[in-house]
Amino acid sequence: MQPSVPRLWQPDRDLTWANTLGLPCRAAFFAAPTTLGALRDCLGDARRAGHRVTLLGGGSNVLLPPRLGGAVVRPALRQWWLERAGERVRAYAGAGVNWHGLVMALAARGLWGLENLALIPGDCGAAPVQNIGAYGVELADVLYAVDVMSLSDGRMRRLSRRECRFGYRDSIFKRSLAGEVVITRLVLELERTPRPVLGYGDLAARVGPAPSALDVAQAVSAIRREKLPDPRYMPNAGSFFKNPIVDEALARRLQHAYPDMPHFPQTGGGYKLAAGWLIERCGLKGRRFGAFGIHPRQALVLVHFGGGDRAGLARVAKQVADAVEARFGVALEIEPRTIKA
Repeated sequence: MQPSVPRLWQPDRDLTWANTLGLPCRAAFFAAPTTLGALRDCLGDARRAGHRVTLLGGGSNVLLPPRLGGAVVRPALRQWWLERAGERVRAYAGAGVNWHGLVMALAARGLWGLENLALIPGDCGAAPVQNIGAYGVELADVLYAVDVMSLSDGRMRRLSRRECRFGYRDSIFKRSLAGEVVITRLVLELERTPRPVLGYGDLAARVGPAPSALDVAQAVSAIRREKLPDPRYMPNAGSFFKNPIVDEALARRLQHAYPDMPHFPQTGGGYKLAAGWLIERCGLKGRRFGAFGIHPRQALVLVHFGGGDRAGLARVAKQVADAVEARFGVALEIEPRTIKA
């Protein structure tokens, strides 16, 4: 590659630090542009050199290969600001803004909408891809629009919430726009009127009858810290499997056999099951398989003890999924994105 802005590109860059699972990976070329202009230059460099572009955010929900060819771009657009929008407030956040930091800053300002999504790792730019969600709230509930830049020509475009085609851990960015655009900014619509969502777990008991947005965010953070390992000390990608959605007939059969099985009716039909409960019932919680294992406090989380790679992790994930399917007849799907080499 002969980039027009050479200082932006780092050849043969180690990316083990750039994914929370700590999987070993090296990138042929890496850049972390801090402005839209620099980002456009990076994409132009890659196009002229004929390199495929791989986009990387906070690395909290990806499975990296040992070697990434082409050009890896990690947008480091870290500015955010607020604007009034009638009775509501809109937050504009660059793709490189730390998600949890933004949630806490907005909650501290008394703005409602994101508090249940506290302590989800990663950057803002990755949030729409998975339509991140926790404790009864999804990003789609508060997102107004997403700004994107075309990989092919650097043009900017704004997508409305509807155009993002959000679903459970799904969006247009995993489908027709995958590999076509880079997310540059989120526009989030927040409220000053308290609208706490406290129906999951013991969240209501932790915050009392009239919590502030910051109270809820802090309670969610405390719960997550109790259940989930910190990737800085025990590498992991958070929830490794999606909670499966099954048809009513299978849900009823399983409920009859396992009366204590968590199950949640879905508006589109069927029932969502708790993947962690299924894995735990297979006797796998806390089990170690060489370099990887299942966390002893949360069966949904696979952790990396060191010395492993993506192929080894895939074997462990398959072993877990096979055990669940053999016992319950339920297929598990992994949540992190597998990045092509």
